[in-house]
Amino acid sequence: MFDFLLTEEQLKLRDEVRELVKWVPRQMILDMDKDKIKFPKEFLQEAGRRNLLGCRYPREWGGRGMDWVTTAMVMEEVGTLGYIFACTFGVGAELVCDAIVQHGTDAQKEKYVKPLLAGEIFAAECLTEPRGGSDFFGTTTMAEDKGDHFVLNGQKRFIVGAEGADYFLVYARTDHDPKTHPHKALTCFIVDRGPGVNVEYLYGLMGCRGGGAGRIVFKDAVVPKENIVGQLNGAYAVFNTMMIPERLGTAAMTIGAARPALDIATRYTSRRKAFGQVINQFQGVSFQVAEAAMLLDAARSLVYATCRAVDGGVNTNRVRRMVSETKKFVTESCQKVARNAMQVMGGIGYTNVFPVERINRDLGLASIWTGTSEVMAMITAHEWYREYHQAQSQCSGRDHELDAAEATAAEEKIYE
Repeated sequence: MFDFLLTEEQLKLRDEVRELVKWVPRQMILDMDKDKIKFPKEFLQEAGRRNLLGCRYPREWGGRGMDWVTTAMVMEEVGTLGYIFACTFGVGAELVCDAIVQHGTDAQKEKYVKPLLAGEIFAAECLTEPRGGSDFFGTTTMAEDKGDHFVLNGQKRFIVGAEGADYFLVYARTDHDPKTHPHKALTCFIVDRGPGVNVEYLYGLMGCRGGGAGRIVFKDAVVPKENIVGQLNGAYAVFNTMMIPERLGTAAMTIGAARPALDIATRYTSRRKAFGQVINQFQGVSFQVAEAAMLLDAARSLVYATCRAVDGGVNTNRVRRMVSETKKFVTESCQKVARNAMQVMGGIGYTNVFPVERINRDLGLASIWTGTSEVMAMITAHEWYREYHQAQSQCSGRDHELDAAEATAAEEKIYE
């Protein structure tokens, strides 16, 4: 951790989170990985009892009124338990709550945010559909206006918390005119579990088990109009703000999930002997551990810088780029950290004698969910070029292109 970046209040909260992490029974971790536990309600209830869910939300709704830097610290610490603990912790308290706190009514916050942050009820986000996850605005889930309510039909898949959540944040098309731009055709709803809301499939996952990931089918589900989050046909605004906690929170928790792999590998290579000496004396081993430590520090630096940008109200386009590149860099770097840890431990690292094999399985999800690395690269490139050309039109600084011996050879600079 970067203790020097945290205030005394944040350090005190970190100690509280670490106490929660120590409280979690070893058997709970093992049972979740075997899918014996389908959804960690007991863990979330305890986190709520300790007032550790949603620390950056206002106190009146159950949070602590803190900031994004604090949230990143909390998510990293929770992530050390295992990636799925942070996933379930964040989906409700960081994603669903964020949408309702920023765009919902006070009545919605009272009914859905306060009890969730207290660990009394649970929530899940329904975004991905069978036809694809990245094509958000191509959603085929439909909501039909029936006067005082909507009738919802469609399905969502890969929903963490499908098994276990009491309510769902669902995006559906409400303007059925095919000529309407998708950005103006979708609405965000709070949908309670009940008639017409069915979990029809639970996925067998390579890792991140125990989070109740499933496919949800909505068949004539009745949703009262007071459960619209934000404006009718205004889901674009909700989606835009949610991309920050969805992707920045993912980055922070991925650091936590990778951290134990480095810790275990460091301890192992400090004790294991081969060829008459401890193996951390071999550069082939110690350099891989050093690379892993470097990547974690670089990842954490990028997360904290991006958190400061969000807290400081930096331009939306700049934040969008920073969040996207942070998510891509951190998740891919942490996957490398886990692979390095397994590599230096050799064959024993591939067994379940150590949790390094589980960490590697779990982190396979990191660069896929909440936006793949490829989508993150696409967004980063788009925003970078936009930012560059805008800066160039305003810049009166040095033109570095002229700092070459033959810079004036215009006939050699061919662009078409």
